[in-house]
Amino acid sequence: MASPRDQAVLQAIFNPNNPFGDDLCLEGEGELTDDDSRFDSALVAQAKELELRGMFLAESGDIDAAMEAFDQAIAIIPERASAYNNRAQALRLKGDNTGALSDLNKAVELSEGKGRTACQALVQRGLLYRLNQQDPEALHDFQQAAGLGNKFARKQVTLMNPYAALCNRMLAEMMTNVIKPEPPSV
Repeated sequence: MASPRDQAVLQAIFNPNNPFGDDLCLEGEGELTDDDSRFDSALVAQAKELELRGMFLAESGDIDAAMEAFDQAIAIIPERASAYNNRAQALRLKGDNTGALSDLNKAVELSEGKGRTACQALVQRGLLYRLNQQDPEALHDFQQAAGLGNKFARKQVTLMNPYAALCNRMLAEMMTNVIKPEPPSV
């Protein structure tokens, strides 16, 4: 398995828009996990190994080889969401946002909106929706991810709230006036 430092680097690569160093998918006080118990444990181990290899290949810049590793992981267990989520990140690195969105949709569907993979896929899909100026869809995904404990998603929900944005802007103006008051008009 990868060291915590390696996992943090991979997390930054595969989730570049998330705040670095935060554990992004928490539920209550504990980390979210995916329920792989419905799959054969030997097949899960093979799929996870391929996904890890795919992440390292992507980190080294070999996106095509990473895609092959993710494709193999999907072929082993097509009903497992994690490989679709990871392949979506590789597709994003290749500039294929349409393919990434398709894989993220599949990851959310297969995970049934539960677990770590769902949390990550919802954030990534929300970011793609924002990129495509589909704010209602983005807000919905960020709200779901926030419900799973994602700190970044919570911040996005707040930022996308027009009332919160107005309050933040007014507060920023007020603080600017306190720090650098306008000279009195003559």
